[in-house]
Amino acid sequence: MASDRKAPPSRADLPPFTGFVQVRGAREHNLKNVDLRIPRDALVVFTGISGSGKSSLAFGTLYAEAQRRYFESVAPYARRLIDQVGVPEVDAIDGLPPAVALQQQRGTPSTRSSVGSVTGLSSLVRMLYSRAGHYPPDQPMLYAEDFSPNLPQGACPRCHGLGRVYEVTERSMVPDDSLTIRQRAVAAWPTAWQGQNLRDILVTLGYDVDIPWRDLPREQRDWILFTDEQPTVPVYAGLSPQETRRALERKLEPSYQGTFSGARRYVLHTFSQSQSALMKKRVSQFMVGGLCPVCDGKRLTRAALSVTFAGLDIGELSRLPLVRLADLLHEVAEGRYGADETVPERPLGRERARADTARRVAAGGSAHVGAPDVRRTGALSPEKRLAARRLASDLLQRIVSLNDLGLGHLALERSTPTLSSGELQRLRLATQLTSQLFGVIYVLDEPTAGLHPADAEALFDALEQLKAAGNSLFVVEHDLETMRRADWLVDVGPEAGEHGGQVLYSGPPPGLAAVAASHTRRYLFDEAQPLDRPRRIPRHWLRLEGVSRNNLQDLQVAIPLGCLCAVTGISGSGKSSLVSQALLDLVGAHLGRSAEAEDEESASLDDAPLQPVGGRITGGLETIRRLVQVDQMPIGRTPRSNLATYTGLFDAVRKLFAATPAARKRGYDAGRFSFNVAKGRCPTCEGEGFVSVELLFMPSVYAPCPTCQGARYNPDTLAITWQDKTIADVLGLTVDDACGFFADQPGIVRPLHLLKAIGLGYLRLGQPATELSGGEAQRIKLVTELQRSQRGATLFVLDEPTTGLHPLDIDRLLVQLDGLVADGNSVVLVEHNMGVVAGCDWVIDLGPGAGEEGGQVVASGTPETVAAEPRSRTAAYLRNALARRAG
Repeated sequence: MASDRKAPPSRADLPPFTGFVQVRGAREHNLKNVDLRIPRDALVVFTGISGSGKSSLAFGTLYAEAQRRYFESVAPYARRLIDQVGVPEVDAIDGLPPAVALQQQRGTPSTRSSVGSVTGLSSLVRMLYSRAGHYPPDQPMLYAEDFSPNLPQGACPRCHGLGRVYEVTERSMVPDDSLTIRQRAVAAWPTAWQGQNLRDILVTLGYDVDIPWRDLPREQRDWILFTDEQPTVPVYAGLSPQETRRALERKLEPSYQGTFSGARRYVLHTFSQSQSALMKKRVSQFMVGGLCPVCDGKRLTRAALSVTFAGLDIGELSRLPLVRLADLLHEVAEGRYGADETVPERPLGRERARADTARRVAAGGSAHVGAPDVRRTGALSPEKRLAARRLASDLLQRIVSLNDLGLGHLALERSTPTLSSGELQRLRLATQLTSQLFGVIYVLDEPTAGLHPADAEALFDALEQLKAAGNSLFVVEHDLETMRRADWLVDVGPEAGEHGGQVLYSGPPPGLAAVAASHTRRYLFDEAQPLDRPRRIPRHWLRLEGVSRNNLQDLQVAIPLGCLCAVTGISGSGKSSLVSQALLDLVGAHLGRSAEAEDEESASLDDAPLQPVGGRITGGLETIRRLVQVDQMPIGRTPRSNLATYTGLFDAVRKLFAATPAARKRGYDAGRFSFNVAKGRCPTCEGEGFVSVELLFMPSVYAPCPTCQGARYNPDTLAITWQDKTIADVLGLTVDDACGFFADQPGIVRPLHLLKAIGLGYLRLGQPATELSGGEAQRIKLVTELQRSQRGATLFVLDEPTTGLHPLDIDRLLVQLDGLVADGNSVVLVEHNMGVVAGCDWVIDLGPGAGEEGGQVVASGTPETVAAEPRSRTAAYLRNALARRAG
């Protein structure tokens, strides 16, 4: 490898760095005893293909060690309250300042976590209403806490601060009243034995289970659905109602004693108590939600909502897009509020705002929504005016940072589960911009993820601000433009997993050009050849009309079928609303089911309600037989879910072991080789492979199970081998190694070859789902679909599939997607990577802006057509990508 390296740049060639961080002997994960020297007070970008070890170096080593050193100064009893990342495997790190990590994370699964709470803006807004709000006559002053829906004193007493109320009604639990109870008229009851048990209990209680539900007396229907009584009665399983009556008269021995539960009681108990996400999701469909009639969905008490500021109650102000909230606060911060007995008028409604924007643009003005109009109101006291001005200035400073980062379309009340991981990271980044810290290392995980190139410009400005303030920026990134702007590159590789973990280059970006072993080099210096094929002409069109969802209003769009189609636009323009919501809902409704996608999120009454999708499909449905969504949701929430179990190849592996002579002799079936079944797994760790060690004043640590040493199985199961390997040995194989090991097993090797072809050859078969990135999970889902025999006429929908992928892995992914289209399928993807967009057959560009200024089809056509559209903010970047592709 030494021959591939360029000599280190001389000191004269280096930027004026103030110092260096020196790493010696880093061995975290797949790092191979790495020695490294990187500058402080610089933008350092860590690159390498997926799985090469760059995150292990940036986060697992540098950030983890910085955090460990900081916690050494924290009192021991306090450390156990803090989530710590562990002690890294490294000999020494010198010159390491304190570090702050800004990672890609999904939002907290609760609507109580919002843009306002994550950024701290909601606290300032509550203070603004408390100290400078207009109170009704005789209304005592409220504290800031009284304006919080998450505290008892502020939460609406009817909905408990949720904004919605939920009911379980006869119509929701009995969707078809022409059915009999025996025909499962009460759909809310469980489907298997438990449901039959409840029906048998009703027979014992004397109810007629064989007449249509609507013919039962109202009193009987209400008792079956809504009673809280739980009588226990004898059950005669398998007997007819007549036979059951005779058995009761003769007092025969019953099959068992059964306890009844009303349908509503069953639904509510299952939803609140079940540990199964699937059970929660099933019963949630029988719960009808609506806006709270007391607070109109604003989640607060009437007293809190009676206080206004700028003519708005706090619920209305929290629904304003941040760009419009900034306009309002400008008036206040400049002292023009409360002095002349005027306040900004209520913001325009969406339709009126659109019309107003259109008139301004037609007149040659800006599309930006300016300050609202004003109206008369009561003057503020000097004390309230001073408080309003001070608080508004602080709010405005923070909101401007958010707007500059392309987040102006968000509102304070927007719940974090509805945000992308990239949006969440930028929210945290904006918070750091106003923190005034210096001398800190910020470690960022792909900050450009989910960003349109136009929005990325603002991100680069933000990073420069942090650096100019005296901080260091260590960024794990796949984006080529970020690499070009870096002061220093650290390229890790050459391959992934066991074949990675080496630092191929560390120095200013131009020096990477001489490192032949680097995959990054070929893309950074435009040496890689893109997938070359002629553009396909659409065979059919899927036509959507009147689409309304979020900022989409009465949208008409034609999506080409039999093509690779990209949907583009700046962040917040409506791409995900169109593709991942409206398109999936409308096509799914036609097919009689929702998109085939994994969703293991726990249902919760706190979850943000889903907006109904308006619109219809007017053509093209006859050519679609299946709908498949391939998203970046985890393939499992626990270590028990892994690559082998999710793809189904582990079923075939277990059958191989069960078919060995030794297994047949002992009577072992395939279930014996599942670590989720008691008869085969280790009894100590119950198949987990590790145990938790509780430390009194330290965070819990995980250690290999002392009984099975991490193998997951008991000794009797591990005594069975196939080709001299135990079932635990097989789970420890990488995909690359398993391809050779199972070469003569077609049912196993096919998904393995697909995993290898899509760039996941470095993963272990038993790698827990909790260790996989969103990009890895998405590619595993795609492989699971690819291994099926392709029948064509399937619509595949992907939301930003290149997130978290190195350009080399993107090329591998595109080969697979192109193969799907070649097999007669259609692929629609939301995408920001202009290189990918340039290689698509068709592009639909939304915009022109974000939020209320977006939601329109700006351009639709081949990449060349969209690149020529003057109104498109995507066009300039797409032209550059097409030029690189041609050159």
